[in-house]
Amino acid sequence: MGCDFLQSNEERKVLARAYDTYLYEEDIVNLIPDGASPEDSAIFVSNYINRWAQEELFMHQAKINLSEKKQEDFKKLVNLYRNELYTEAYKDIVISGMIDTTFQDTVINTYFEANKINFKLNQDLVKLRYIELEKDYADIKELEKKFTRFDQDDKIYLDEESLKFKNYSLNDSVWVKPKEIYKKISPLDASMSDEFLKKENFLQLEDSLGVYLVYIKDVLKRNDQAPLAYVKPTIKQILLNRRKLELSKELEKEIIKDAIKHKRFELYN
Repeated sequence: MGCDFLQSNEERKVLARAYDTYLYEEDIVNLIPDGASPEDSAIFVSNYINRWAQEELFMHQAKINLSEKKQEDFKKLVNLYRNELYTEAYKDIVISGMIDTTFQDTVINTYFEANKINFKLNQDLVKLRYIELEKDYADIKELEKKFTRFDQDDKIYLDEESLKFKNYSLNDSVWVKPKEIYKKISPLDASMSDEFLKKENFLQLEDSLGVYLVYIKDVLKRNDQAPLAYVKPTIKQILLNRRKLELSKELEKEIIKDAIKHKRFELYN
């Protein structure tokens, strides 16, 4: 039987059969990861065929052993899910073309003030600046003085001097997670958090790679009130989701009105 089938379908290479269902090479060839070696491709194909066979064999057994009522219930659920999938996909397309994704700061601030209790930090945050230098950097004391004082003239000086730095960040107005700092400043790690996480704290560190100047401008601890600047993206997403929900409800009403108006939907008593 298998040979006869292959001869009559020479243009389609069959990889496997489960009862009356066939898996063809064309069904799987585009699923193989790009750049996979022949060995990895063979393993991928073998695993895929086994998963496919299991699904087909279980489905066959299920259709034999499950009652007609149970199967009918499942068909209704499948149709319901299909309708919801199509409907939500269509609504997303329509809404994305009409929604305004911008929010005035006053709207964001109002929401934040009304819901402050819901915005607590689940981790520490810091505002800081840092400079990484070569070990032979000249006049590090003068640099340290300007780095810690950080007045307008100092900022200009540091900006001009920055070409001599291995790495740096002088923007201390943004809240960041300590783990992001540990990645950039190798002598620092979580075990030093008690020493590191202190407001208006200066550290000079050194390792085999260089010298690091670190100034902690401000610190917020876990469970502290989250700052507006940090949760602003979250608030925007919350407000956007609300706006989408409102538009979705309007769309649901309008589609009925439009269908009635154009006699595509009628109610019969």
